[in-house]
Amino acid sequence: MAGRSIPRFDPFNEEHTMDLPGADDDFSGIDWNDPASFFNAIGAGSGGLPMPKMISAKEVKKQSKQHSTRILKDWNLLKAILDRHEPTIHRRWLKKTRNQRVALLLAAWPNMPAAHRPDFLAFRKETVSQREQGTKFKEAYMWPCINLEDLSKPKALLLFLQARAQSSPGAFAMADHDAMRLGFVSKAIVATFLNEHTLMFTNRETPETYGELIAWDDHPDAFQWLHMQKGMHPGYGLVVLEVQEKIFGFLVECCKRIMHEIPPAELSGNKYPVQPGTTLTGETLNGFDSLAVMASESPYRKPVSMDLLRLESVIAAKKAAAEDHIWAMREDPGYFSDAVLESRDHRQEMMQDTNGKSHPLLSPGRESVLWYRIIGNLLARAHISLEIWSELLTQVKGLRALQVKYQNEISPDSDLPEEYLNALLTFHHYIKQGAKGTKGELKHVAVASPPLRQFYERTPPRDTNSNMIQVRSRSTKPEKTAAELLWLLRVLWEDGQDLSVIGFTNIVDELGRLIQSETKTKDLLSSYMMDIVSDLSVFSEATRQLNIYQPWAAGFEDALVDKEDELQKAFARRTADWSILMSVLDGPSQAKLIRLGEPNDRKFYYPIDRPRTKESTQSLQSAESNLDSFWSGVDKNMRVRMSENLDRTALGALLSRHRILQRTPDWVEPDRQRKDQKMDIQAITMPLSEIYLDLQQRTERTIDRGERTARAAKVKTRGVAESSSQNANATPQDLSLESATRFLLDARSLKVFRTLFYTPSLTATPGEVPWTDFLHAMVGTGFMPEKLYGSVWQFRPTKLDVERSIQFHEPHPSGKLPYKTARRYGRRLNRAYGWEGNMFVANESGA
Repeated sequence: MAGRSIPRFDPFNEEHTMDLPGADDDFSGIDWNDPASFFNAIGAGSGGLPMPKMISAKEVKKQSKQHSTRILKDWNLLKAILDRHEPTIHRRWLKKTRNQRVALLLAAWPNMPAAHRPDFLAFRKETVSQREQGTKFKEAYMWPCINLEDLSKPKALLLFLQARAQSSPGAFAMADHDAMRLGFVSKAIVATFLNEHTLMFTNRETPETYGELIAWDDHPDAFQWLHMQKGMHPGYGLVVLEVQEKIFGFLVECCKRIMHEIPPAELSGNKYPVQPGTTLTGETLNGFDSLAVMASESPYRKPVSMDLLRLESVIAAKKAAAEDHIWAMREDPGYFSDAVLESRDHRQEMMQDTNGKSHPLLSPGRESVLWYRIIGNLLARAHISLEIWSELLTQVKGLRALQVKYQNEISPDSDLPEEYLNALLTFHHYIKQGAKGTKGELKHVAVASPPLRQFYERTPPRDTNSNMIQVRSRSTKPEKTAAELLWLLRVLWEDGQDLSVIGFTNIVDELGRLIQSETKTKDLLSSYMMDIVSDLSVFSEATRQLNIYQPWAAGFEDALVDKEDELQKAFARRTADWSILMSVLDGPSQAKLIRLGEPNDRKFYYPIDRPRTKESTQSLQSAESNLDSFWSGVDKNMRVRMSENLDRTALGALLSRHRILQRTPDWVEPDRQRKDQKMDIQAITMPLSEIYLDLQQRTERTIDRGERTARAAKVKTRGVAESSSQNANATPQDLSLESATRFLLDARSLKVFRTLFYTPSLTATPGEVPWTDFLHAMVGTGFMPEKLYGSVWQFRPTKLDVERSIQFHEPHPSGKLPYKTARRYGRRLNRAYGWEGNMFVANESGA
């Protein structure tokens, strides 16, 4: 093979790779100086790899010069126009109605596609053979961001104008290439081919240098520049230049039409003075940031680099949510019962078959098998979720430390230090594994989800004892929104060719957009499904952050293939103990545990939303006792099966903390209570777990809230008290003993927190909390809400002396928090930050 030039495809898209000749292949008839001979030999153009058109270096130079001249001319014109008229352009555009914006866009770009991601729509309309013969939707694949749905929004075009004017075209070359990923991979766009040359883009701002063609023989680094993303293969580069030429021409035309009264020749002249720069923020959701909105705006912004700090915040909040879920299942009988029943409702066994019959496990005498599956899956999901997010959090913190360690050694012209590269690849591998597991869960849950069950049916089992369940789509055709949702979900759970072609992050982004923009979509997704979508969104965001870490991300896929065996073995060693956490019900006491965990016979009836009476108190205590019995059995199972191995898991770390469960005190007759004394359901507390205790029975202790407040060290009028190095490892409960915090709130916020931390009375319980009021109240205490995908909102502290964020689920579909849910949110805030009801007081000044 020495001296032979093997054609190479774009290194930035792993799907473009081909099988190169092997030792056993007969390529004796190939003319290695003729690329067409090579492509014919490997079967290009016959249903596999598309046959590219060969192009000469002379023709590449000619086309590149033509494109780059027009691109840079329009770029300089766009800069000059915005320098002088940007405030006016912004003001006029924002005043226009949507119909007026659509009319202007169509005048600047005739026949602009109407819908978001027109390349997705095109992909679904054509078969592979139709695309190979010549797609009818080439513009949709080349310019997927050019569509009326997105650009007619108030700020998308303004962001587009500002980003493209402020940075040189080379800053967007790779992003414009990546935007066509679906077109390239689906073979709708077939680039021309010129071997042993690189077309240059980065840091070049003249027609002679932007898109300059450099032969590998003429410069020793020309080939390496492909991998550094300073340039790309000539065929792909020409497509990028074509895309950019039309984009800059379109943006200039939009400016001319918005500033229609000024002759085009005068728009950039000195007649109009240069104006100060304009700060432009993106769209929001009810005034707050939204991950889906930011994803939809990203094509119109300048590409950004990897943000590990933000990613750490999101993953830390996911870990905290997983801990709170486990805690709540151990503490709150109502929450545990709801979780079990929700898990049951999403089992395929609950679907009727095509004959209208129930699954054999629902027949008398076999229910215990089904409850074993339901409860076992619930606990496995909770425990593995905690392990995954804990491990990912540890890794992303390590990545941040390595990034700082090697900051002086990292440059686009050098390879990453081996230690840092290995850590990135390991993180990449764990993200893939976590996403794979979640996609597998989606496959089993979606079809059985009550809102989506109407679109699927279960076929009767041949063997009633088999664990295998077969589900198929119903023959009825869903309406447009439902069909789009089902297609996106199917692409995700099948995890096959379509997902490889379209891209994981693209599909998740589109799913998030559909959920946010279409009310019907929200109605078709249960809270359980929303939770799965939320997990997928974090895996997607982590994948996106790794992919934008250029130029090094271009080589991640090849490096992962090289290290696949090593990474798999290391992953297997690290997760060996997790398998037991997935089967904590197994063992000699399995049947007993199932009976203890079944939510039947009002075993977990927990009337916490009822006025407090002797009868309701007894019901609360009985449910708590039943729940404690179940978890005591689970803990004993784990203690026997895992022994000291539990110490190596995140669950073991959680259970070993000095945490307490809130339990209901005995009933006291009203006439025996002091007139000023209120009943306190939280007076009795118990340890979270027996696993690390040598006691035979759980101990009880009473916490006097008056003493806790009296021991407070200082009072602040806003925010959580500052922590010192001495209390760095203290729990939130410990911190609340050291310092009392006061939040001065308006009446709207105060009402929310008085509901979240409500003390039950004999006569009443509070009502529901509107979600918008909850958002307002959290902002009032110093948090910045951000909508993630699904129903999850993340609250990031901005005016508090704490670092950790917290996530809550927006109520679905009512938009209001029932008292039971509000009470659970209050307990989560107590565990996270030590907050208590007496910390929230009215701001009498009205400020």
